[in-house]
Amino acid sequence: MIGRLNELIGKIGPTIIVAAVVLGPGSILTSSRVGADFGFPAWFVLALSTFLMIGMVTLAARLGVTYERSLCEELAARLGRGASLFVGLVLFLVVALFQSSNNLAIIAGLEPLVEDIGDGRLLAGTGVSLMVLVVINFFVAFCLFRVRSLYSQIERLMKILVLVMIFAFTGNLIVVIFGALDSEAVQKTTSRKSDLIPLLGMIGTTFSIGGAFYQGYLVREKGWKLADWKKGLRDSIFGICVLGIVTSFILITSVLTFHGRADGFELKSVGDVAKQLEPLFGKGAKVIFSLGIMAGAFSSFLVNAVIGGTILSDSLGKGWRLSDTMPRVLTCCALLIGMGVASWSLSGGSGTVTLITIAQALTVLGLPMLAAALIYLGTRKELVGERKVPKWILGTCWLGFVVACSLAVKTALMVWDKVSG
Repeated sequence: MIGRLNELIGKIGPTIIVAAVVLGPGSILTSSRVGADFGFPAWFVLALSTFLMIGMVTLAARLGVTYERSLCEELAARLGRGASLFVGLVLFLVVALFQSSNNLAIIAGLEPLVEDIGDGRLLAGTGVSLMVLVVINFFVAFCLFRVRSLYSQIERLMKILVLVMIFAFTGNLIVVIFGALDSEAVQKTTSRKSDLIPLLGMIGTTFSIGGAFYQGYLVREKGWKLADWKKGLRDSIFGICVLGIVTSFILITSVLTFHGRADGFELKSVGDVAKQLEPLFGKGAKVIFSLGIMAGAFSSFLVNAVIGGTILSDSLGKGWRLSDTMPRVLTCCALLIGMGVASWSLSGGSGTVTLITIAQALTVLGLPMLAAALIYLGTRKELVGERKVPKWILGTCWLGFVVACSLAVKTALMVWDKVSG
């Protein structure tokens, strides 16, 4: 049994990195919020997002093993350096917003652990929270420049963390099924007003075209060629299915625990979300869930910033490999921007879960451009014979492009209303 498990782990490749990045703390909190607000119908939205993500990741992997040059270099050669740079900047900004939610989630995960100290808000809106973020970001930046063979180290770490999250959230669902459903505190009603921003945030994190775009670079970092296509297809489907399944467990757990509660309970903090574990763990639920949030942040924090730094560097023609200098410098820039946005958000005094879900939803705005770039490269006339992209992949990606455009328009309108109102 152990031997077969080790063999399976060994076959997992680049997509598991994408899954670990997408399944960060923001995704955990957003999925919990969606489950509480929308109930089981939200699962079908999650399933569609997962299906579309499989198509985009598969297309990016196919392009990565088909073309001789990297994706941004192909765009630069065909459409000019300006087009390549525009795509790189869009993805960099998406990553920076996503990174801000990772920073916010770190503070959110720490708050329940120190809420009994002082006034119960030790980290919120104080210099302590800023100091925590500075230490973490500079530690990550230090590791970025000191660790050699960065890709292999990241891939090994992501495999371990994703397996831990699978077992943790599977156990979480079992706890709820056999514990929370029998709790007298969970009395249901059907009247509840739902906010669409968390739903858009969940779609934006599950259907992460930025993460899919980076898959075209990961397969090149791995050294895969067109002959490895079947391996890449299996890897893409498996990795994104893992993402969908774990997110489903989180969403279903939240539905069973929080949806339609008669007491008007709302999820505004990590401590609120952690209440789904109280039937078994009591007050210790907050500690357990907070540690889970921190693990999710650890799995997403570095690699998310690396995506932005790598793509922007390649769009400038300055290299894309993790061993190159410019991708690491721009990765540090993404870390700083994410930290800055998070620090500014924390000083505003809004609920942490609300801030995270807004940041997650805003990542949707950059999806159409990234999807269009992938589809453009996947439909070139010179891709014939074994180099031709299968029709089912392109069909799925065209559907994803339409969905991405609709989400971008809806998100822009929703965020504008929320900010102006």
